[in-house]
Amino acid sequence: MENVSYEEQLQSIQAFESTIRKSENALANMTQKGNNTTLVQKRLKALYIGLAMLEFVWNRKSHPYTEEDIAGARLVLIGLFPSLESMYAKSKEGSPQKTLLERRIKAFHLAVQAMDDMEN
Repeated sequence: MENVSYEEQLQSIQAFESTIRKSENALANMTQKGNNTTLVQKRLKALYIGLAMLEFVWNRKSHPYTEEDIAGARLVLIGLFPSLESMYAKSKEGSPQKTLLERRIKAFHLAVQAMDDMEN
């Protein structure tokens, strides 16, 4: 995995935690309304795994995930890049949203890289 500064590590972990919180809230709202939650649940699991991979690589925290779990999460995270990059391109220069998306994209790339490194 590429050399990542401590600040980038913190920002990446915070980006995952923020995305997880938002996804948990969305899941709760969708469940309450009786909407289909399959996609949100799948993405949320991928976010948990992505965060766990970063914490494993940087903080040596153990995790309960199988190789199959990790491979599935990797595909889900990769699948999120086009929409994240589209939102990033549309966001206003210098806006908090652009900064948030920049950090989220970086965090997801690092998590995918950590997953790739575990396979090798």
